Amino acid sequence: MAASGIRRPDGRMLVEAGAATGSPTPVVVHADDLHDALMAGLSEHVEIRTGTEISTVRSGPGDRPAVGTGNHTFEADLIVAADGSRSLIRRRLAPTTPLVPAGYTAWRAVIPWFRAPKLPDPGSGQVLGAGKRFLYASFGERGNAGGSARGGVYWAATAPGAVRPESPQAQLNLLRRWFGEWSAPIGDLLDATEPGDLVQQAGEELRPMPARFGYPVGPGGFVLLGDAAHVATPNLTQGACLAFEDAVTLRWLVRDSQPGRTLPLALEEYTTVRRPRVAHIAKVSRRLGLLMQTQGRLAVRARDATLGHLPAGLLDRAATAAHSWTPPH
Repeated sequence: MAASGIRRPDGRMLVEAGAATGSPTPVVVHADDLHDALMAGLSEHVEIRTGTEISTVRSGPGDRPAVGTGNHTFEADLIVAADGSRSLIRRRLAPTTPLVPAGYTAWRAVIPWFRAPKLPDPGSGQVLGAGKRFLYASFGERGNAGGSARGGVYWAATAPGAVRPESPQAQLNLLRRWFGEWSAPIGDLLDATEPGDLVQQAGEELRPMPARFGYPVGPGGFVLLGDAAHVATPNLTQGACLAFEDAVTLRWLVRDSQPGRTLPLALEEYTTVRRPRVAHIAKVSRRLGLLMQTQGRLAVRARDATLGHLPAGLLDRAATAAHSWTPPH
């Protein structure tokens, strides 16, 4: 996804695209394609159970780590809680870390190539208005069977307020009213979107973040990974990327550890290595959200005037913060 800068709703350029030195080009991939690739990499020794709802967590002194469903208990030296932003395991281990609203709601959709409108070069864009934001990007090559199996155009929009209770069709009609007169191709993208494409998501963050991500229990313990450990506002769209970083770091720390000896120490180190980075990303994303969601005519004019006079590439610092990670060795 090439850098495209930021435009006003009428199409006028607000911030020219910068070229941050050493910053990689963002890549867009459909979550289903990513899921398929990960599943294909599992060995025959991995047992998968779907539809299993965890209801209990055992983490007392002298216990072996365990979770239960009410009918069955699963014990292990190490339990990785990757159960999302509303993680039950996190609520048991860190009960004082609630999800708090960020003051806006996000909508996302993927329009498949067969009904996606043609995008102007460079094929991506970011448009900023009063309290509202619209981003779009193409991914996978149009008409190329060798590209993404689910290629098309991805778009995301944000607007102030809580999640909407209406049907997807009513929400889509509302988005067309809010954004339909904005610069091309936003209206075309919304017209090509069907209600079944639309995904609504509350803007939320985990605040405060848990003081620790690893919890030694017995010979091993519990570890929080991904959104179960840290939910940042969606402005940098780094949730899945941070989860990958967590997984790589955890694997590096525990691969040579031994239950009852060095595994609990590895869990302590996991917090030390990961928490400062994700706390920084959450802070940058929160500040970016406050900037992008500015409301009120005078405040928006002041915001736009400030953005318009920033040196090219200055806003790339937020992206650079997200990209400045290397796997541990």
